[in-house]
Amino acid sequence: MLTRKQYELLVYVDKHLKETGFSPSFEEMKEALSLKSKSGIHRLISALEERGYLGRRHNRARALEVLRLPDNMESRAAAPVPTSFAPNVIQGGFSSRLPGVRAANESAAVQLPLYGRIAAGLPIEALRDSGTMVDVPMALLGGGEHYALEVAGDSMIEAGILDGDTILIRKGEIAETGQIVVALVDENEVTLKRLRRRGNSIALEPCNARLKAQIYSADRVKVQGKLVGLLRRY
Repeated sequence: MLTRKQYELLVYVDKHLKETGFSPSFEEMKEALSLKSKSGIHRLISALEERGYLGRRHNRARALEVLRLPDNMESRAAAPVPTSFAPNVIQGGFSSRLPGVRAANESAAVQLPLYGRIAAGLPIEALRDSGTMVDVPMALLGGGEHYALEVAGDSMIEAGILDGDTILIRKGEIAETGQIVVALVDENEVTLKRLRRRGNSIALEPCNARLKAQIYSADRVKVQGKLVGLLRRY
Protein backbone atom coordinates (compact mmCIF):
# COMPACT_ATOMS: atom_id res chain seq x y z
CA MET A 1 0.00 0.00 0.00
CA LEU A 2 1.33 3.42 -0.94
CA THR A 3 1.37 6.51 1.21
CA ARG A 4 -0.43 9.58 -0.08
CA LYS A 5 2.81 11.27 -1.15
CA GLN A 6 4.09 8.12 -2.85
CA TYR A 7 0.82 7.86 -4.74
CA GLU A 8 0.89 11.55 -5.73
CA LEU A 9 4.45 11.27 -7.00
CA LEU A 10 3.70 8.12 -9.00
CA VAL A 11 0.67 9.75 -10.63
CA TYR A 12 2.66 12.91 -11.38
CA VAL A 13 5.57 11.01 -12.96
CA ASP A 14 3.18 8.88 -15.02
CA LYS A 15 1.30 11.97 -16.23
CA HIS A 16 4.55 13.83 -17.04
CA LEU A 17 5.91 10.87 -19.03
CA LYS A 18 2.73 10.58 -21.07
CA GLU A 19 2.61 14.31 -21.81
CA THR A 20 6.29 15.02 -22.52
CA GLY A 21 7.99 11.71 -23.22
CA PHE A 22 10.60 12.15 -20.46
CA SER A 23 10.56 12.02 -16.69
CA PRO A 24 10.39 15.20 -14.56
CA SER A 25 13.45 16.63 -12.83
CA PHE A 26 13.86 16.44 -9.06
CA GLU A 27 13.17 20.18 -8.85
CA GLU A 28 9.92 19.76 -10.78
CA MET A 29 8.83 16.88 -8.55
CA LYS A 30 9.72 18.83 -5.42
CA GLU A 31 7.62 21.79 -6.50
CA ALA A 32 4.75 19.62 -7.71
CA LEU A 33 4.47 17.86 -4.34
CA SER A 34 5.14 21.06 -2.34
CA LEU A 35 8.13 19.54 -0.57
CA LYS A 36 10.88 21.67 0.95
CA SER A 37 13.87 19.63 -0.23
CA LYS A 38 14.91 17.18 -2.92
CA SER A 39 15.86 14.63 -0.26
CA GLY A 40 12.16 13.97 0.26
CA ILE A 41 11.81 13.17 -3.44
CA HIS A 42 14.79 10.82 -3.24
CA ARG A 43 13.11 8.93 -0.37
CA LEU A 44 9.80 8.69 -2.21
CA ILE A 45 11.45 7.43 -5.39
CA SER A 46 13.48 4.85 -3.45
CA ALA A 47 10.31 3.61 -1.75
CA LEU A 48 8.49 3.33 -5.08
CA GLU A 49 11.47 1.49 -6.57
CA GLU A 50 11.51 -0.97 -3.67
CA ARG A 51 7.80 -1.65 -4.19
CA GLY A 52 8.24 -2.20 -7.92
CA TYR A 53 6.31 0.86 -9.13
CA LEU A 54 9.25 2.89 -10.52
CA GLY A 55 12.49 1.96 -12.25
CA ARG A 56 15.54 3.87 -13.41
CA ARG A 57 17.66 3.53 -16.53
CA HIS A 58 20.99 4.45 -14.99
CA ASN A 59 22.76 5.20 -18.26
CA ARG A 60 20.47 8.16 -18.97
CA ALA A 61 19.67 11.41 -17.17
CA ARG A 62 16.11 11.94 -15.93
CA ALA A 63 15.18 8.37 -16.91
CA LEU A 64 12.49 7.30 -14.45
CA GLU A 65 9.96 4.87 -15.84
CA VAL A 66 6.65 3.70 -14.41
CA LEU A 67 6.71 -0.10 -14.12
CA ARG A 68 3.19 -0.51 -12.82
CA LEU A 69 0.31 1.46 -11.35
CA PRO A 70 -1.79 0.67 -8.28
CA ASP A 71 -4.72 -1.65 -8.95
CA ASN A 72 -7.04 0.83 -7.26
CA MET A 73 -5.87 3.91 -9.15
CA GLU A 74 -9.30 4.54 -10.67
CA SER A 75 -10.99 4.40 -7.30
CA ARG A 76 -8.49 6.92 -5.99
CA ALA A 77 -8.86 9.29 -8.90
CA ALA A 78 -10.39 11.84 -6.56
CA ALA A 79 -7.18 12.01 -4.55
CA PRO A 80 -5.28 15.27 -4.98
CA VAL A 81 -2.90 15.09 -7.93
CA PRO A 82 -0.11 17.67 -8.04
CA THR A 83 -0.80 20.40 -10.55
CA SER A 84 1.27 23.24 -9.20
CA PHE A 85 4.06 22.81 -11.74
CA ALA A 86 3.44 22.80 -15.48
CA PRO A 87 6.76 22.79 -17.33
CA ASN A 88 7.04 24.60 -20.64
CA VAL A 89 9.40 22.79 -22.98
CA ILE A 90 10.96 24.49 -25.97
CA GLN A 91 10.46 22.25 -29.00
CA GLY A 92 12.17 22.41 -32.36
CA GLY A 93 15.77 22.80 -33.43
CA PHE A 94 17.30 23.83 -30.13
CA SER A 95 18.74 20.41 -29.36
CA SER A 96 20.64 20.42 -32.66
CA ARG A 97 22.48 23.56 -31.55
CA LEU A 98 23.22 22.33 -28.03
CA PRO A 99 23.33 18.51 -28.01
CA GLY A 100 22.98 16.94 -24.60
CA VAL A 101 20.79 19.67 -23.10
CA ARG A 102 17.04 20.08 -22.83
CA ALA A 103 15.08 23.32 -22.76
CA ALA A 104 13.92 24.08 -19.24
CA ASN A 105 11.39 26.78 -20.00
CA GLU A 106 10.69 29.63 -22.36
CA SER A 107 12.71 32.16 -20.37
CA ALA A 108 15.97 31.31 -22.20
CA ALA A 109 17.18 28.58 -19.86
CA VAL A 110 18.32 25.02 -20.47
CA GLN A 111 19.07 22.06 -18.24
CA LEU A 112 22.53 20.49 -18.08
CA PRO A 113 23.50 17.19 -16.43
CA LEU A 114 25.42 17.68 -13.17
CA TYR A 115 28.16 15.05 -13.24
CA GLY A 116 29.40 15.48 -9.65
CA ARG A 117 32.28 17.16 -7.81
CA ILE A 118 35.64 17.97 -9.38
CA ALA A 119 38.74 18.87 -7.44
CA ALA A 120 40.11 22.35 -7.84
CA GLY A 121 42.87 21.19 -5.49
CA LEU A 122 44.31 17.67 -5.63
CA PRO A 123 42.87 15.48 -8.40
CA ILE A 124 39.95 13.25 -7.50
CA GLU A 125 38.11 10.56 -9.41
CA ALA A 126 35.25 11.99 -11.48
CA LEU A 127 31.77 11.28 -10.18
CA ARG A 128 28.80 11.09 -12.49
CA ASP A 129 25.36 11.68 -11.00
CA SER A 130 23.43 11.39 -14.23
CA GLY A 131 20.09 11.87 -12.50
CA THR A 132 20.73 15.47 -11.44
CA MET A 133 20.17 18.46 -13.70
CA VAL A 134 20.84 22.17 -13.23
CA ASP A 135 19.09 25.11 -14.89
CA VAL A 136 21.48 27.33 -16.85
CA PRO A 137 20.83 30.60 -18.73
CA MET A 138 21.33 30.09 -22.46
CA ALA A 139 23.42 33.24 -22.59
CA LEU A 140 26.23 31.42 -20.76
CA LEU A 141 26.49 28.73 -23.44
CA GLY A 142 27.53 28.62 -27.05
CA GLY A 143 27.57 25.75 -29.51
CA GLY A 144 28.60 22.24 -28.59
CA GLU A 145 27.75 19.80 -25.81
CA HIS A 146 27.92 20.96 -22.21
CA TYR A 147 27.75 19.61 -18.68
CA ALA A 148 28.08 20.99 -15.15
CA LEU A 149 30.39 20.11 -12.27
CA GLU A 150 30.54 21.19 -8.64
CA VAL A 151 33.91 22.54 -7.53
CA ALA A 152 35.67 21.08 -4.48
CA GLY A 153 38.75 22.87 -3.21
CA ASP A 154 40.35 26.32 -3.32
CA SER A 155 43.16 26.05 -5.85
CA MET A 156 41.32 28.24 -8.42
CA ILE A 157 40.26 31.06 -6.10
CA GLU A 158 42.43 33.67 -7.88
CA ALA A 159 40.46 32.93 -11.05
CA GLY A 160 37.26 33.66 -9.12
CA ILE A 161 36.31 29.98 -8.77
CA LEU A 162 35.38 29.05 -5.21
CA ASP A 163 34.67 25.84 -3.34
CA GLY A 164 31.03 24.89 -3.93
CA ASP A 165 30.65 26.79 -7.21
CA THR A 166 28.96 25.11 -10.16
CA ILE A 167 31.06 25.35 -13.31
CA LEU A 168 29.87 24.93 -16.88
CA ILE A 169 32.05 22.89 -19.22
CA ARG A 170 31.97 22.58 -22.99
CA LYS A 171 33.06 19.09 -23.98
CA GLY A 172 36.14 18.86 -26.17
CA GLU A 173 39.65 17.47 -26.38
CA ILE A 174 41.42 20.58 -27.65
CA ALA A 175 42.45 23.58 -25.56
CA GLU A 176 44.87 26.44 -26.03
CA THR A 177 47.59 27.14 -23.51
CA GLY A 178 46.32 29.42 -20.76
CA GLN A 179 42.73 28.12 -20.81
CA ILE A 180 41.07 26.61 -17.75
CA VAL A 181 40.21 22.99 -18.49
CA VAL A 182 38.91 19.77 -17.04
CA ALA A 183 41.92 17.47 -17.39
CA LEU A 184 41.97 13.69 -17.11
CA VAL A 185 45.27 12.48 -15.61
CA ASP A 186 46.44 8.89 -16.04
CA GLU A 187 43.01 7.84 -17.29
CA ASN A 188 41.32 7.86 -13.87
CA GLU A 189 41.59 11.25 -12.15
CA VAL A 190 40.19 14.61 -13.13
CA THR A 191 41.09 18.09 -12.02
CA LEU A 192 40.24 21.69 -12.88
CA LYS A 193 43.35 23.70 -13.71
CA ARG A 194 44.86 26.21 -16.12
CA LEU A 195 46.66 24.37 -18.90
CA ARG A 196 50.18 25.31 -20.05
CA ARG A 197 52.06 23.46 -22.78
CA ARG A 198 55.81 23.21 -22.33
CA GLY A 199 57.39 21.25 -25.17
CA ASN A 200 56.42 17.61 -24.67
CA SER A 201 55.07 18.33 -21.20
CA ILE A 202 51.85 19.79 -19.86
CA ALA A 203 51.63 21.87 -16.72
CA LEU A 204 48.35 22.01 -14.82
CA GLU A 205 48.53 25.27 -12.91
CA PRO A 206 46.42 26.25 -9.91
CA CYS A 207 45.23 29.83 -9.51
CA ASN A 208 46.36 30.05 -5.91
CA ALA A 209 49.77 31.47 -4.98
CA ARG A 210 50.14 28.93 -2.17
CA LEU A 211 50.06 25.96 -4.55
CA LYS A 212 52.45 24.65 -7.19
CA ALA A 213 51.77 23.52 -10.72
CA GLN A 214 51.83 19.82 -11.52
CA ILE A 215 53.83 18.85 -14.61
CA TYR A 216 53.11 15.69 -16.62
CA SER A 217 54.26 14.19 -19.88
CA ALA A 218 51.76 15.04 -22.61
CA ASP A 219 50.59 11.44 -22.98
CA ARG A 220 49.38 11.38 -19.35
CA VAL A 221 46.94 14.27 -19.73
CA LYS A 222 43.76 14.42 -21.79
CA VAL A 223 41.58 17.50 -22.03
CA GLN A 224 37.93 16.66 -21.25
CA GLY A 225 36.46 20.12 -21.74
CA LYS A 226 36.92 23.85 -21.29
CA LEU A 227 35.43 26.19 -18.71
CA VAL A 228 32.77 28.45 -20.25
CA GLY A 229 30.76 29.68 -17.27
CA LEU A 230 30.09 29.61 -13.56
CA LEU A 231 27.03 29.60 -11.30
CA ARG A 232 27.07 30.69 -7.67
CA ARG A 233 24.43 31.07 -4.98
CA TYR A 234 24.87 33.37 -2.01
